[in-house]
Amino acid sequence: MNRDAMGVATHYRRYATGNALTLLAGLVSFPLLTRLLDNTQYGMFGYYGAWILMAVAVGKFGAQHAILRFYPHDGGARELRAFATNLFYLPLGLAFLVWALMVLGMVAVDALSGERQGAMFWLVVAMAPMAVFSSLVDTVQKVTERSRLVMYLRVSGRWIELVLMLGAVLLVQASAVAAYSGRLLTALLFGVFYIMWMRRHLAFSRSEINLSETRAALAFGMPMALSEIISVTLVSLDRWMLKDLTGDFALVGVYSIGSSLAMQVSLFMNASVFEAFLPTANRVYGTDGEAALRELKARVLMPMTYAAAGMAVLLGCFGSDLILVASGPDKAGSGPVFSLLAVVCVLQPVLLLAGYGLLLEKRSRTVLALVFASLLVNGALNYIWIPAHGVMGAAWATVASSAALGVAHCVVVKRSLLRLPDAVTAVFACVAVLSVIAFARWLDHQGMEAGWARLLVGGGTAGTLYLACVLALDARVRGLLRSLVRPRISGVASGPGDAG
Repeated sequence: MNRDAMGVATHYRRYATGNALTLLAGLVSFPLLTRLLDNTQYGMFGYYGAWILMAVAVGKFGAQHAILRFYPHDGGARELRAFATNLFYLPLGLAFLVWALMVLGMVAVDALSGERQGAMFWLVVAMAPMAVFSSLVDTVQKVTERSRLVMYLRVSGRWIELVLMLGAVLLVQASAVAAYSGRLLTALLFGVFYIMWMRRHLAFSRSEINLSETRAALAFGMPMALSEIISVTLVSLDRWMLKDLTGDFALVGVYSIGSSLAMQVSLFMNASVFEAFLPTANRVYGTDGEAALRELKARVLMPMTYAAAGMAVLLGCFGSDLILVASGPDKAGSGPVFSLLAVVCVLQPVLLLAGYGLLLEKRSRTVLALVFASLLVNGALNYIWIPAHGVMGAAWATVASSAALGVAHCVVVKRSLLRLPDAVTAVFACVAVLSVIAFARWLDHQGMEAGWARLLVGGGTAGTLYLACVLALDARVRGLLRSLVRPRISGVASGPGDAG
C-alpha cells in the first residue's frame, strides 16, 4: 500500500472511530428521545433541525469548499497568513454581518406586525452563527489533516450534547425547546475552544487583505454553497412536504425517527470516507495528476464497496428490528422508513467517490445543476407518492433521487477521473449479499419474531455469513486483513521493553 493510500487509511480509521462513537451517542439518545418525546414533539425536533442545516449552508457562502480546494499545502508563513485572512476571516466576517442584519430585520418585522416568533425559532437563529463558525474551523482542521483532533472534538461534542439535551428534557420539560436548549449550550462551550484554536493557528493580517482573492474564492464556492443549500433542501424536503401535504406533525415524527437514524448511518459511512479521502485526493491530484488519483480511488473502492454492500443488506433486512428495539412498539411504523433510507445512505457514497472529480476540474456549476435536478426529481415524486403512500412515498422519493444523483456524477465526470469498483469486487459482493438475503428469508419462514432475537441472533449470523463469503471469495480482502493484523501482532510480540 503506497503512502497516500496509507494516509487515507489512517484518516479513515480515525474518522470512522470518531463517527462510530458519535453514532453510539446517537443510538443512546435515539431511544430515549423517541420515548420521552411524543411524535409531535419529535416531529418539531426534526423539522427545526432541518432549518438549522439550511441556515448553516447559506451562512458559509461556500467558503468551506474554497478552503478545501485552495489551501496552500506547500506554502510558507506568508501564504498561510494570506489564506487565513482572505479565505477564512473575511468570509466568516461576511457571514456574521449578514446574520446580524437578518436578526435586526426580523426584530423590526415583529415590532411592526405585532407578532412574536416562538422560542424554537430564536433558538435556531442563535445557533446558526456558531454552527457556521465551528464548521469553517473544522474544515481547516480537516484540510490540514488533523484527523485525530477532529475525532476528539466530534466525539466529546456529541456526548456532551447528549448529556445536556437529555438533562434538559428530563429535568426541565419533555419538549423540543428543552432539547434544543441543550444543543445551544453545547455550541457555546465548544465555541470557546474553537476561538482559542483559531487564534493560535490562523493568523489574520491586515496587510494581506486581498478582496479579489476572496471574491475569486467565493465565486468558486458559491455554486457549491447553492449546491449544499439544495442538498439540505433535498434532505429536508420530504419532512416539509409531509407537513404541507398531510398537515400532521405526527407523520413528520414517524418519518423523522426513521430518517434521523438513517442519517446517523450516513454520517458513519459517508462522512468517514470523504473526510479521509478528499484532502488526500486533492493533494494527490495537484501533485501527481489524474492517473495517481484513479489509483488511489481503486485502492479505496475495493474495501469500501464490500463494506457498503454488507451494511446495506444487513440494514435492509434487520433495520426494522433495530427501530422496534430502540424506540418501542409504538414507533414500529418508522422501521420500514429506516431500512429503506439506510440502504441508499450506505450505497450512494460508493458512486459519489467513483465519480469524484468535478470539483477538481472546477466544474462547481455542474455539481449545482446535478443537485438541483435531483431536488426536482425528489419534489415531483414526493408530490405524487406522499398522498398515495404516506411516509413510505417520501422514503421512496428520497431513494430514487439519491440514486439518480450518484449515477449522474459518474456519467458527467471526465472519463480519465472516473474509477468504478472493479468487476470482481462487484460480483463477489453481490454473491455475499444474495446469501444474506436468502438467510433472512429463511429466518422469516422459521417464524422468528421481530425484535431482540431477530436483531442479535439473526443479524449477527447474517453479518458473519457475509464476512465469511467475502473472505472465501476474494484473496485481496484476506491479504488486506493480514496486512492490518500483522503490525498489531508484531507490536504485541515485541513488548514495551523492545521499543526504541
